[in-house]
Amino acid sequence: MHVGLEHYLVLSAVLLCIGLYGALAKRNAVAILMAIEIMLNAANVAFVGFSRYVTPQLLTGQVVALFVITVAAAEAAIGLALVLAIYRSRRSVDATQMDMLKG
Repeated sequence: MHVGLEHYLVLSAVLLCIGLYGALAKRNAVAILMAIEIMLNAANVAFVGFSRYVTPQLLTGQVVALFVITVAAAEAAIGLALVLAIYRSRRSVDATQMDMLKG
């Protein structure tokens, strides 16, 4: 069986749809952050797939994927710090109750 570019793109689209559903449907802030991570991983799969089949001698997709992983790690650290700070003040991580910036 030959794994083609279409397989990578279908996997990427499925991961993106799962992440989008999780980000829109969940109320828990930690679950929303995990859904965003899934969407970033979908982008990584697409980058690596295109890199493998468009320019196999260059590692551009892999390099971009490493940058995305770095940004995702920073996003997760900052996001979890914000969630912890909100939990300490509100005793809840429900995204619908996070209205502290409303005037």
